[in-house]
Amino acid sequence: MQRRTLLKNMLVGLSSAYFTKSYAGRVLKAPYAPERFKPTWSSLQQYQVPEWFRDAKFGMWAHWGPQCQPEYGDWYAREMYMEGSHKYKYHVQKYGHPSKFGFKDVINDWKAEKWDPEELVSLYKNAGAKYFMALANHHDNFDLWDSSYQKWNSVRMGPKKDIIGGWAKAAKNNGLRFGVSVHAAHTWSWMETAQRADKEGPYAGVPYDGKVTKSDGAGKWWNGEDPQELYAQNHPLSKNSEDNGMIHSQWAWGNGVSMPSKAYCDKFLNRTIELIDKYGPDVIYFDDTILPLYPISDAGLKIAAHMYNTSIKKHGKLEAVIFGKILDEQQRKCLVWDIERGQTNSIEPLPYQTDTCIGAWHYDRPIYDRNEYKDAKTVIHMLLDIVSKNGNLMLNIPVRGNGTIDEKERIVVEGITKWMKVNSECIYSTRPWKVFGEGPAIESFAPLNAQGFNEGKNRPYTSADFRFTKKGNVLYAAMLDKPAEGKAVIKSLAATKSGKVDRVGLLGSNNNLEFKQTAESLQVSLPTTDSQVAYVFKIQGDIT
Repeated sequence: MQRRTLLKNMLVGLSSAYFTKSYAGRVLKAPYAPERFKPTWSSLQQYQVPEWFRDAKFGMWAHWGPQCQPEYGDWYAREMYMEGSHKYKYHVQKYGHPSKFGFKDVINDWKAEKWDPEELVSLYKNAGAKYFMALANHHDNFDLWDSSYQKWNSVRMGPKKDIIGGWAKAAKNNGLRFGVSVHAAHTWSWMETAQRADKEGPYAGVPYDGKVTKSDGAGKWWNGEDPQELYAQNHPLSKNSEDNGMIHSQWAWGNGVSMPSKAYCDKFLNRTIELIDKYGPDVIYFDDTILPLYPISDAGLKIAAHMYNTSIKKHGKLEAVIFGKILDEQQRKCLVWDIERGQTNSIEPLPYQTDTCIGAWHYDRPIYDRNEYKDAKTVIHMLLDIVSKNGNLMLNIPVRGNGTIDEKERIVVEGITKWMKVNSECIYSTRPWKVFGEGPAIESFAPLNAQGFNEGKNRPYTSADFRFTKKGNVLYAAMLDKPAEGKAVIKSLAATKSGKVDRVGLLGSNNNLEFKQTAESLQVSLPTTDSQVAYVFKIQGDIT
């Protein structure tokens, strides 16, 4: 009897340790109990941002997929079908008319023949990145891994390589946290342009390839494949779909957008769950308002709960980070707020991230030709500003279709590397001070627009602009330009405002600097030195 009772108790305990949950007909089992996170906002509100992310501050991103093959910038798969647009004209010249050579054929043209993930990730680690993120799919709906739920993937087509697998291995080899970015929830409306036809010229009325099906593939390279699994266009158009800008007002699945089918939402859910389970990312970025397919589907909530629960199982504690855009106060407790190409003008109460790029998100050869990349100075100034406000910076270096970055991009990365080797002490594991900074640039700060988009709209930094971070009893003050008279004047460190300063050093130098603290400011004599993109003073004393 005792043995029978003991066996029964063991079985009960075993069954409780394996809870079962069904995602769109797919049964998943996780060997931990009880399930901490459930797919509700009230449950997700238990989330706490992991310390590794708060300490990391700087990550790098490879926003790379088949839309980089033409090397003609962002949203190529959508805009190549916009008659008369720059991308349409480029596509017709390079590949032919989109009724004959569509985006599916661009995928077939992409071979990624020079891709070396180990070399690139090692380069980014050397530049100071503490985490690395790779594009897993874009709005083009093409999965960059060996996807069980999407036949249009990089292992079966195009380069015939497991892109995410290669990036994940390189990140692990370099000791970086690994992340993925997922954008494919919007294909349903984003690719509606492929349902159009020219209105003028010799191809007027000839449909583009957005409605082609498996039966149209006889004798073609894609024989036996169904392009509708990629384009997802067997549905009516959204309201005012012919208006190319309409999609922006429909991004949150309202304002007349064509509603995705349940099968479409379920497929997205299964693909993303598999991505998490197969590659174990600690970071996932969604290019969506709040969460993917929210509020028309609970797929995003289910993915978030699964990601958090899987992280606990893997690490013994919650180490996962999920980024969301345009979040309200409650949602920022459940996810990490992401700002696209923008900066706040205050210290945020919760950790957040800004994502930006030195050029276009997808590789854009005209930007290279015009020498329009952000330089290392711009990136470093952004990093200092964002970290001073409790944020992280995620930086994309656009990758060419062949899998390489160009020599001008390498110069930018080398500039970041040079500065970080000397000054990263003021970045990693720091926290905001009582004020994030001072100077004239603050007064003219451009407000955020929707999910961000205020970078480049603010006045240039001067030697009167400072950004502060703190670590233990050390305060770091970064001066964002070289003063004309060799003296830094920091008003926030006046004796009447911050307490007594005992010692001032300069990162990269072993010598203490001469300084004078008055009731109005701290004045620091800058030694004769080469010009830097930012000078970082290491300040100690009874600083409050």
